Amino acid sequence: MKPSLIIVGLGNPGNAYVATRHNAGFQAIDVLAKYFGEGEWQEKQKFVSSVCEARIVTVPILLVKPQTFMNRSGEAIRKLVDFYKVDPAHQILILSDDIDLPLGEVRLRMSGGPGTHNGLKSICATLGENFPRLRIGLGSAPEGEDLANWVLSVPRREEVATLQATYESIPEKVKSFVLNAAD
Repeated sequence: MKPSLIIVGLGNPGNAYVATRHNAGFQAIDVLAKYFGEGEWQEKQKFVSSVCEARIVTVPILLVKPQTFMNRSGEAIRKLVDFYKVDPAHQILILSDDIDLPLGEVRLRMSGGPGTHNGLKSICATLGENFPRLRIGLGSAPEGEDLANWVLSVPRREEVATLQATYESIPEKVKSFVLNAAD
């Protein structure tokens, strides 16, 4: 299947990172796979990623979880872009966490800089800044807390409930994005 859109959830591979704040992209894309997936996740070494074929209405989608670490996400995405010959400005959608948005807020941007996000920095260094991204708000780290430690920590119970509701809202937002892009 040649996808019309590649949706990439950013996160870090490995059990130590599964439930961390920084893996919001992986958690969101798992929800997309539940709603739209057409099969199981498969490891694809040529993409250094786990992939799952999906379909939103009639649009073929490839869901992707890079298995590089966050700060090397651009490497995996470059392999996908080159193999499928897609235009990042119109055929890639990145799902990532964002500390500059309030907890649970979701915002779509069609392009822009990476801010402090190392995964987005890697992608911008590889593809430039012209690609859509759906940012999932984590809220800011508590005052005095080391940012890296905080994003790599597990959210508190009350934050988990908010984030889970946010992840469950994402399929409708992505479906709207896909159908508007198809027009």
